[in-house]
Amino acid sequence: MPSATVLSRSVKLAPGRPYPERAEPTLGWHDHVAEFLWFNVAKPLWRTAFRPTRSLGRVVVESERHEAALQRASDEELKAKAGALRQGLRRDGFELSLAGETFALVREAASRTLGLRHFPTQMMAGWAMLQGRLVEMETGEGKSLAATLPACAAALAGAPVHIVTVNDYLAKRDAEAMKPLYDFLGLSVGAAVQGMTRSEKRAVYKKSVVYCTNKELAFDYLRDGAARSGRRSRLHLCLDRLGGLASDDDAPVLRGLHFAIVDEADSVFIDEARTPLILSASAGDAEETETFRQALDLAAGLEPGSDFEIEHAERYCLLTEAGRDKLALATRDFEGIWQSEREREERVIQALSAICLFERDKHYVVADGKVQIVDENTGRILPDRSWERGLHQMIEVKEDCEPTQRRETIARLTYQRLFRRYLLLAGITGTAKEVAREIRTVYGLDVARIPLHRPSQRRYTTPRLCPTKEEKWRIVERVVKVARERGLPVLIGTRSVHASEEISSLLRARGVDHALLNAKQDNAEAEIVAAAGEPGRVTVATNMAGRGTDIKLADGVREVGGLNVILTEYHESQRIDRQLFGRCARQGDPGSCHTIVSLEDDFFLANSPWLAAQAARILKMDRRFQPLALRILRLHAQYVAESRNSRQRVASMRSDERWEQILAFSGRRE
Repeated sequence: MPSATVLSRSVKLAPGRPYPERAEPTLGWHDHVAEFLWFNVAKPLWRTAFRPTRSLGRVVVESERHEAALQRASDEELKAKAGALRQGLRRDGFELSLAGETFALVREAASRTLGLRHFPTQMMAGWAMLQGRLVEMETGEGKSLAATLPACAAALAGAPVHIVTVNDYLAKRDAEAMKPLYDFLGLSVGAAVQGMTRSEKRAVYKKSVVYCTNKELAFDYLRDGAARSGRRSRLHLCLDRLGGLASDDDAPVLRGLHFAIVDEADSVFIDEARTPLILSASAGDAEETETFRQALDLAAGLEPGSDFEIEHAERYCLLTEAGRDKLALATRDFEGIWQSEREREERVIQALSAICLFERDKHYVVADGKVQIVDENTGRILPDRSWERGLHQMIEVKEDCEPTQRRETIARLTYQRLFRRYLLLAGITGTAKEVAREIRTVYGLDVARIPLHRPSQRRYTTPRLCPTKEEKWRIVERVVKVARERGLPVLIGTRSVHASEEISSLLRARGVDHALLNAKQDNAEAEIVAAAGEPGRVTVATNMAGRGTDIKLADGVREVGGLNVILTEYHESQRIDRQLFGRCARQGDPGSCHTIVSLEDDFFLANSPWLAAQAARILKMDRRFQPLALRILRLHAQYVAESRNSRQRVASMRSDERWEQILAFSGRRE
């Protein structure tokens, strides 16, 4: 296939697939030893001796050689130049001289069509992505525009490009915003979003550059596999077409996994990689609803501690021996599955999980009579997603909602395995250094940190650790009051829907006008975030990762100090804390960051309860130890949470590999 020529020259293609994709690597023990030596010995020395970010600047120098000539050229001459570059890129690939000339052309075209001109730092980021790296670029430095450089270069070379982002709004917004640039260069662009039919998706994926979400991309890939079950190779597809057996429904939607640029890459590669993507079909019947009710009633009669134990951090419940005996006695007159020891214990444990581990307005919301999952990393609703093995239906019954049909898994895939199959993979994000080792080990991507376009003016105040939540909210209220008196906008970040509504109620009771953004206001997200830079504006929001809309400061706000950001509870990763702070002080603007947390925060109680108790004793004796106690507590709690999440990602990937082997044995894949 011509479009895959440039990218597949040094890549081993997976055999028996209906379109081009990379064969998955198999890592042995020696690979892990090499990774350890690289990250702990070679890479630190290499960074010290050679400062590799300097090498990225060569593309800027190369581009500037063509700048004057391109600025003098007419639009028709620039379009002709794009046509001439196609041949060179397809023949010679992404050599520095060709890439520099292409970047210069894209920059000039963007200046004429979008009114935007790529900064040198954005060109460095584009060059790193074109080489297959994960770029860490500070929030607000123009990641969306930077991604057009490698996208245009690869598309001109004939490779289909997928720009992957975290929600449909961003995919549609960026596709529409960048369309004039792609049109100018003779490239087509589209957005593949939820709700499209397969034929509509197929038409979009035929375009040069496609903006899509990670979830839609993964499910489109799985649906392609399910539609071609047993006939997945290119040979089978050709034979079907020759024999007139191929139907539009069976034809693949994708053209292959050629080049992907993943925006908010740490969120996709790390935070969302704990859970496999599951393609399912309806199963079960109405009689199961009564079984769910019985399980919830039985679970309600069990006593925590004596009958069952709860592990909040690992999120599971475990029946004790006494609990098993009590359950057997309670169901001795029941029929059906209740006569099976394994089945009844599994159902009741699931009911205990629904009651004790999954909280309304934290893990899910109830809207329009439906239970809708909330993404804990972004605070958004995940439409059409459900927990598997009947847990979703158990929670629906718990909330007195009409139960949906239970889903049966027919295909599954992890993000780790999906993205490793791209012939060329790149990413861009504001926070990646904390997970650089895992990203290199799993996805084969080195992290390239891009310098700021302008020096940062972000200011950090001393973090505050409060003994109680009540004191925390009082201090937050005080900081908000002082900021509003100075005419400063304030952004208050929370971990959950419940916490956001808690602070919202407090502000409302004090007569403080504010905007609330959580999973229940997703539709108004862009408007709420865009207005958060107005003087004296107060915005309360759940996790800000991937919100995508810049908070632009209104006139006069810069002069008085910029946006104030308040973190009210630490997240499981320091990356996500940095994402919140990254909403202020963009592109050289001023801004302030405040950390105000309490020992009663769920994060500390779930991940470091013993240290939280010790910190409480220390604070009672002497408040001067507050900064040290908070630092130790945060580091330990985030280490525990990150380690647990890392184990879950490894377990998910290994489980997916075992699932692949089982399906392969049965004559199917994925």
